[in-house]
Amino acid sequence: MNLVKMVLLQVTVKTLKKGFLINVLLEKNSPGMLVSVLEAFEELGLDVLDARVSCEDSFQLEAVGRESHKNDSVDAQVVKQAVLQAIKKED
Repeated sequence: MNLVKMVLLQVTVKTLKKGFLINVLLEKNSPGMLVSVLEAFEELGLDVLDARVSCEDSFQLEAVGRESHKNDSVDAQVVKQAVLQAIKKED
């Protein structure tokens, strides 16, 4: 019998007046997860203005990010996909 283990993953990105509110909840943490997500922000040109992170057993991140340069091509969906790719890379 082939069992597939389901892992809780929730990523939400809300557009703010100047930037994004990013929430990530992952049932399990892995080494390098925070670094991967922060690198994804950097690649998009997002500056993290405020963040709360818990990496003990699960991975939880709430961050406010703002574009460091004017780039209209970055929207909430682009940020969400970048975060999901960063998580997949570490999984």
